[in-house]
Amino acid sequence: MPFSQIANRIFEESIEQYHVIDRVDQELKNPYPAGDIEHLLYRKNWIDTVQWHFEDLIRDPEINPVAALELKRKIDASNQERTDLVEYIDSFFLQKYQSVEIKDDATINTESPAWAIDRLSILALKIYHMKEEAERSDATGDHRKACEGKLQILLEQRKDLSTAIDQLLNDIENGNKYMKVYKQMKMYNDDELNPVLRGQK
Repeated sequence: MPFSQIANRIFEESIEQYHVIDRVDQELKNPYPAGDIEHLLYRKNWIDTVQWHFEDLIRDPEINPVAALELKRKIDASNQERTDLVEYIDSFFLQKYQSVEIKDDATINTESPAWAIDRLSILALKIYHMKEEAERSDATGDHRKACEGKLQILLEQRKDLSTAIDQLLNDIENGNKYMKVYKQMKMYNDDELNPVLRGQK
């Protein structure tokens, strides 16, 4: 089974499970064994799903400023966790393909496999929520029609991105491309690199 097909299935499973309760404070119950790539994919999408709803909440024009600040902190922490997990998924691929003999004319890709998978996870969320809008019984016909058009574009985008991810992994496996992963080196969460945080010490 192509890797993208596995990822898309797990992403849909995660999103469906989140919406059973549909609360940002619910507990993550990962059904896959720790250490498996399926476990990482499920956790990755769960983080994305919770953050999607954080982003909805913080856009409430009536939100209490104190609550908004607390929510912003949660979004920052979620972003860091998301980045860390993407790098962890890339580590999985680096280990998986570490013995591949890289060809002399091999090229590097514009992004690593895990960052492409990150986009696929977000795309799964867009598809889920656009489908909701396209089927909303309390929306106008024009709204549903416009959202159905957008949904078809998102589905086509998922198909293309899935193909590209599978091709990239196949090229890496065959030595036609090689992985070179750079840490994100985000500065704003670091006490020494963020001048505001450094000034608090």
